[in-house]
Amino acid sequence: MEKVQGIGGLFFRAQDPEALARWYQQHLGISTVPKDENGQPWRQEAGPTAFAPFAADTSYFGRSSQMWMLNFRVGNLDAMVAQLQAADIKVEVDPEHYSIGRFARLHDPEGNPVELWQPPV
Repeated sequence: MEKVQGIGGLFFRAQDPEALARWYQQHLGISTVPKDENGQPWRQEAGPTAFAPFAADTSYFGRSSQMWMLNFRVGNLDAMVAQLQAADIKVEVDPEHYSIGRFARLHDPEGNPVELWQPPV
């Protein structure tokens, strides 16, 4: 069976797409989509990726109207949290150290939940 090789893109609606793209680039290092064929898109590092549909009534994403949540893999959760907090971005670090790693949660400027995950080394 032929299988997909990974996530090729994440597309979602935004009130101000250009400002939101800049926010993700400035604070999380995600390059914006190139404007022409000479530009380079964001390249993620190889590693584990969770693909997990949740029950329709989950409260895990926050707002009941929220249909999706981003989870980004990070190499150093503490450094990423410090960087975000230095930019006055509220980040909630889960104090639990799970067998699958550590987590933190923030929201982008449009209120979308973003989860940070540092897998175990």
